[in-house]
Amino acid sequence: MSWLESVVLGLVQGLTEFLPVSSSAHLRFTSAFFFGHDAGAAFTAVSQLGTELAVLIYFWPDIKRLVLAWFRGLRDRNRRDYDYRLAWYVGLGSLPIGVAGLLFQDLIDGPARNLALNGAVLIIFGLVLAAAEKYGRQRRGADQLTLRDGVMMGLGQMLALIPGVSRSGATTSAGLFLGLERAVAVRFSFLLALPAVFASGIYKLKDIGEPALPGQVTSSWAQIGVATVIAFGVGYASIAWLLRYVENHTIYVFVWYRVLLGLVVLLAVLGGVVPAT
Repeated sequence: MSWLESVVLGLVQGLTEFLPVSSSAHLRFTSAFFFGHDAGAAFTAVSQLGTELAVLIYFWPDIKRLVLAWFRGLRDRNRRDYDYRLAWYVGLGSLPIGVAGLLFQDLIDGPARNLALNGAVLIIFGLVLAAAEKYGRQRRGADQLTLRDGVMMGLGQMLALIPGVSRSGATTSAGLFLGLERAVAVRFSFLLALPAVFASGIYKLKDIGEPALPGQVTSSWAQIGVATVIAFGVGYASIAWLLRYVENHTIYVFVWYRVLLGLVVLLAVLGGVVPAT
């Protein structure tokens, strides 16, 4: 991997991680179209540590409150309040993606990164996002989250192991279908991502600098470090923007973007502009 690519991919990761457009697909597309290869699943997972660190800092008051409530509730049944339950919702909702990631690691690192599949999935789940925006009732606020919401949104997050689905897009869609307000679904999506993405990134650290799969390129520790730092800075700035945006706007703009980008990718693969693998 060149230094230019590591910088560009860090910027792409920071800009797209929290939008419902699939940051992993954007890293895959950017590598293929502009650098002629695949940066690999390890680069994607580790660079996401930067954006999740941004979430950790931005939402630290909320996270601290939930963690303390969880420990208090474990020690004293009489102190098991809503924050205690919410902490459990985040933890249990994170399990599906962790289990699937371990069971299907070889598929995720290889076949799931096929550009034709990624382009098609980008379009399909863009339409799912549109349906969620149109038919979701959005009547339930932050104080009405339930265990069912956490589990269902966690199952949606599991699908994001395929580049193109979008972790935030899948969890937000699930939340909207469950009747949550848009801003509530997005905010819970941020919290839900923390355990899974941190675990994935730390697990994939062992693959940095190791021989890549055919069609993939190897990055150095220094390059992934630079990309991660850039992703953190850009990602932190994008969190506040997205939270303000979803409070006052629909998410149809992301749907149209997904469909158009998916069509471009599919046409490029079919036309032989870039190889699918």
